[in-house]
Amino acid sequence: MLTLSHLSKSFGTRPAVDDVSFTVKSGEILGLIGQNGAGKTTTFRMILNFMAPDTGTILWKGRAFTAAEYDQLGYLPEERGLYPKMTVEQQILYFAQLRGHSIADIKPQIDEWLVRFGVKGKRTDKIKDLSKGNQQKVQLIATLIHQPELIILDEPFSGLDPVNAELLEEGILWLKEQGSAIIFSSHDMTNVARISDRIVMLRDGQVVLAGTIDEIRNQFGRTQLFLEAPLERETLANINGVSRVTQHGQRFELTLADETVGKTIFDLATQNGYILEFSQQAPTLDEIFRMKVEEGHV
Repeated sequence: MLTLSHLSKSFGTRPAVDDVSFTVKSGEILGLIGQNGAGKTTTFRMILNFMAPDTGTILWKGRAFTAAEYDQLGYLPEERGLYPKMTVEQQILYFAQLRGHSIADIKPQIDEWLVRFGVKGKRTDKIKDLSKGNQQKVQLIATLIHQPELIILDEPFSGLDPVNAELLEEGILWLKEQGSAIIFSSHDMTNVARISDRIVMLRDGQVVLAGTIDEIRNQFGRTQLFLEAPLERETLANINGVSRVTQHGQRFELTLADETVGKTIFDLATQNGYILEFSQQAPTLDEIFRMKVEEGHV
């Protein structure tokens, strides 16, 4: 288990990470989210020992990382870096050897990993001859092929189309099943919601949300309401407790200041009997993300 306790880091007078604490268990995926400059990459760099925290501790399995354990981490930086004149096989083997693995151990696995991530190319192809998406997948394979116990992925879905993003998700979930502890950052809340066991949101270097998706959504109540009924937009907008109404034909999307207003709307909508739709839900992770970001700009 990875444990961060009261981690802080400043650059000059600007705090980049401010009293951040969280854990990631083996066989668990943590989504670390936040807008640009929130402190995600700085947090990753402190975990990886690229920079030292000003205060706080980072423990792996209850103790400080050893040099050998740092070598075994799987890390995909946001800024990708491959050697364009190397072949796919040479690139993967090179990174594996840097982590202390032998060619004999890694080479037989390469074809299986190329299939797992749907790489369009052969192991003998040069990196420069692959598409950008396939280059990215090769770097992912180089990051993951040694099946590290701790994996850190900084914006792994960036630039991937939906098909390739799904392949990456499947690969991450497979490593979770093997027992890896995985942290990833992403600006795509759909990916975060789909594969994360828990999330942590940073804003201005501080933790502003933490928990499972359901725990976080339930904090905000069932304030999103979807309604299809023969009503006028103005009628709904004038109900006390309705913050916003968007209309698409006879379908309405409402944001409520208080979830209890839902009963008033239901009674009004059904006064003449059957209606096609009434669905009251907690806000999505994407909506919550936007709300928390906006709070920081007030």
